[in-house]
Amino acid sequence: MASFTKSAIKDSFLKLLNDRPLSQITVKDIAYNCGVNRNTFYYYFSDIPQLIEEIFTEDFESIILRYPTVEKIEDCLEAVIDSALSKKRAVLHIYNSVNREIYEQYLWNVCDHVISKYIYTILDGRKINDSDIKVIEKYLESVGFGIISGWLRTGMSDDIRSTLVRICEIKKGTVEEMISRCEINQTEQ
Repeated sequence: MASFTKSAIKDSFLKLLNDRPLSQITVKDIAYNCGVNRNTFYYYFSDIPQLIEEIFTEDFESIILRYPTVEKIEDCLEAVIDSALSKKRAVLHIYNSVNREIYEQYLWNVCDHVISKYIYTILDGRKINDSDIKVIEKYLESVGFGIISGWLRTGMSDDIRSTLVRICEIKKGTVEEMISRCEINQTEQ
């Protein structure tokens, strides 16, 4: 029953968030909408930002489960795009609120996971310094974060899928080249 109630609170919140901006939603609204009292809400969540964090944490964990290894960055970014589009108005209401930071942290976490898994897949046994791996990861995380943030800033009005495909076509081989430049020769070891 507890799991059902917690899930009902999340669903109620997302339903309300589809209808109105975050600034116009109160704990009382959420509780009323899902048929519980405010104390029940506070039993599960300390406030609305914690509720938002949990929703995005679950989304992040779902992506991790779907992509334990990453051979193509675009596959994982597609998962983020699909998730955002499935609750477009809710995501935009959060992104355009004082709680934008929560969504941005979620996005950074996804980018960090995706890029880290991708780099280790691409390394394929080649050796480079950990510091160089971190530099490549930071670069790619920033690119992924920037692409999706730019799309959110336009209200998700751009054709992000074709942009993503084109960026991946243009950058093809770039990461491998970066790794080659950093590769440690067997004689250096």
